Amino acid sequence: MNKIPGKNIRLLRHQRNWSQQDMAERLHITVPAVSKIETGITDASLSRLEQISTLFEINVVDLLAPAGSESEVKDANLELLTTRLSDLENQVTELRRKVIQLYNEMNQK
Repeated sequence: MNKIPGKNIRLLRHQRNWSQQDMAERLHITVPAVSKIETGITDASLSRLEQISTLFEINVVDLLAPAGSESEVKDANLELLTTRLSDLENQVTELRRKVIQLYNEMNQK
């Protein structure tokens, strides 16, 4: 059994902050099926690999290739965390705007 695709799939899932349940729902399969694919217990069929590659918007070949170096993984995770932080900052800014708006509306009454 080839464990490379499973490791790559798990890495991609983690980068998107998806649980195995999230991925299972997107693929219309069970959580144990996702777990077996990720651990290499089950070799995914070509059609399943195509479905997974479509889900992650990558080429099937990328699922079969050895994962990037540890520094590449850390860089990808850092980029993902930076994006999440930016999104959260935008949410905080929007919430502040709403609080100020509500405060002003209350003072007008």
